[in-house]
Amino acid sequence: MVFAYHLIFTTHGFWLPNDPRGSWSDFVASWELFWFGAATKTVDRRSLARRRHDRALRLIAKTALKYPPVVFTAEQARCVAEGIGRAVREAGYVVYACSVMPDHVHLVIARHPRAVKQIVGHLKARATRVLNESGLNPQGDYRVPDGRVPSPWVEGCWTVFLDSHADITRAIAYVENNPIREGLKAQHWTFVTPYLQRG
Repeated sequence: MVFAYHLIFTTHGFWLPNDPRGSWSDFVASWELFWFGAATKTVDRRSLARRRHDRALRLIAKTALKYPPVVFTAEQARCVAEGIGRAVREAGYVVYACSVMPDHVHLVIARHPRAVKQIVGHLKARATRVLNESGLNPQGDYRVPDGRVPSPWVEGCWTVFLDSHADITRAIAYVENNPIREGLKAQHWTFVTPYLQRG
């Protein structure tokens, strides 16, 4: 039985559909990006981040994106966290851990009646709303043809289903240590609830 989820959602440009380490994409929609190769479809559910690859080529490929990759400043990351907090209060999500990184977000969240896709959509929408309200949306200088600001987020998310106390505590430790591993300060958000083992 699933008790919680480890969710990871990323900003625009974080992971390309033709990333040499693999991706979950079936195709590359941008002709300019396709020059760097076809989609690298994989069904692997484990993190591919540590796989060896040509980092220089991957960074050059990112220059073909329609908009520059989104990298949050500290102030923008606080806006994202505020938006996540709003969603948590609106829907009653129970969040055991959260780290807002410059180009992705990690959460460990208790099982909820809503589908994971819906939860993540809600979190992203509220985070984007706070960025917009604050005038800090990193995509604010770019417009799609109908005048809207493009989303700072990539569609979808990466989900690990957690079905044991050990899995949950391991995921919480990973998320809590994520900023520290990247040379950032530990993060403490008011919407995070300490995890207490049940049963």
